Amino acid sequence: MHRELGEEGTSRRRFLKAGLAGLAASAWAEEMVRLPFDNGERPLVKYPQKRPLIRHTARPPQLETPFSVYQESLLTPNDAFFVRYHLAGSPPPQSVLNPETFRLQVRGSVQTPQTWSLETLKEKFESVEVVAVNQCSGNSRGFFQPRIPGGQSGHGNMGCARWRGVRLADVLKASNLLPQSKQVLFDGLDRPLVAGIPDFVKALDVEQALDPDVLLAWEMNGEALPWLNGYPLRLVVPGRYGTYWVKHLHSIQVVDATFIGFWMNPAYRIPDDPCAHVAPGTTPKRTVPIDRFNVRSFLTSHRAGDRIGPAGRGVTLRGIAFDGGSGISDVTVSTDGGKRWTTAQLGKDLGRYAFREWTLDWQPPTEGSPEILARATNRLGQSQPLDALWNPAGYMRNVVERTVLSL
Repeated sequence: MHRELGEEGTSRRRFLKAGLAGLAASAWAEEMVRLPFDNGERPLVKYPQKRPLIRHTARPPQLETPFSVYQESLLTPNDAFFVRYHLAGSPPPQSVLNPETFRLQVRGSVQTPQTWSLETLKEKFESVEVVAVNQCSGNSRGFFQPRIPGGQSGHGNMGCARWRGVRLADVLKASNLLPQSKQVLFDGLDRPLVAGIPDFVKALDVEQALDPDVLLAWEMNGEALPWLNGYPLRLVVPGRYGTYWVKHLHSIQVVDATFIGFWMNPAYRIPDDPCAHVAPGTTPKRTVPIDRFNVRSFLTSHRAGDRIGPAGRGVTLRGIAFDGGSGISDVTVSTDGGKRWTTAQLGKDLGRYAFREWTLDWQPPTEGSPEILARATNRLGQSQPLDALWNPAGYMRNVVERTVLSL
């Protein structure tokens, strides 16, 4: 069944016809996995167009990428890309996702309100691509100490893809923004099922929305967006956390004031300081909306407990690093728990928003349990702390991760 759903054409019509009921019926657990923290047992579950992923919740679907996927390539395969929804009425049913009848509205503080079909968007505006990481704000929340309520994910709520679409700036300029325009609001077709639950609406300042790298995307890694990743159109905001990457986008509204909505305030706020942290268990005095990624790096070639051998044979350590768009300048690696550091070799540069591969050839010792650390620095000189920082929402973890291997 999974192979059929992964085919194009007929298979796409099949799963769209299934709707929400079909989503629940077509997902089944294959086995259990254990994430490396307390209460970390999760089922591996197949959903339409997806290989088995780590399920955190069924309604709405929240699916994490198994970390082994990042060994495959710098671009995360569509069928392995993580899924994050907020509203129980997600994903939208097929009745509103027909690409032939789908429409995008642009309205509000503009001279010329517009309604665009997918076809007219493709015909009217230049088609462009950007390779960019999408990362959930709470990626790695399960590792926070003290523990924090919310989705307890491992490191797999992130992925890097090649996105194709049109520049949001071009679409906004076609509607002629009024001089007093301050923010741009984005609304998808997912809906709450219970009255009183706020719709998922996000806002960007006009200056952010006019960034030429921000896209209205219909394609991901050379294929139409998967159903669970925003089909048929989504917002792509390179360098910023996934909360802004609105899926199934159908409404853009320009406003002349700061938007006050639940998913901007009180949700998705961070302490108002350069490191977005406070002392564990305390409450920040001031908060601001979460914004750009901080610097992160991971070892992907080996996992905790992996055995290195046979003795005397060299090993290549391999990993990824990324940031909010400044670009990675270097990655240093320690193989002895942080006592000594060696500069790794950076791999192919797919763009300043993409995963950057790093490698280090290493001769393991003959005894002991080597502890591997990787620390990235971006072109602004920003790096990663050796000790984990804490905030009450469990956002933006970027501590230097430690991986202990066996000989």
